[in-house]
Amino acid sequence: MRRLFLDANVLFTAAHNPAGKAAFIIGLGAAGHWRVFTSAYAIEEAKRNLTLKFPGALARHSQLIESVTLVKANSALPFPAELPAKDRPIFQGALSCRATHLITGDLRDFGRFMTGSEPTFGLIVQTAAQFLDSL
Repeated sequence: MRRLFLDANVLFTAAHNPAGKAAFIIGLGAAGHWRVFTSAYAIEEAKRNLTLKFPGALARHSQLIESVTLVKANSALPFPAELPAKDRPIFQGALSCRATHLITGDLRDFGRFMTGSEPTFGLIVQTAAQFLDSL
């Protein structure tokens, strides 16, 4: 079964765009098509950005989180050396739950890992659209 770890920007997008791909992925996870995980780190980042940009979406954010399994990132796990410090807990969270996929919209920091040419310790890094297109 696919195990998806969601980055903060995916949680943010799902909350403020309930008809979008990120929300669709969470909904299919809740229906049992795959397992969906995230971390407190990602939840708080999404919540902080929603508060600033789309405060009306905070209630939806809370509802979405109920169908996502919370994991604690293991800071002893590896991460790509080029990954900025702010993104390391996200990557380690994905490894902590043995995710098959890290779903992120952060092309600036994670984009180089989406090509498969950079080491990701077996983790597939994709955007929500790339993940859905790969099915």
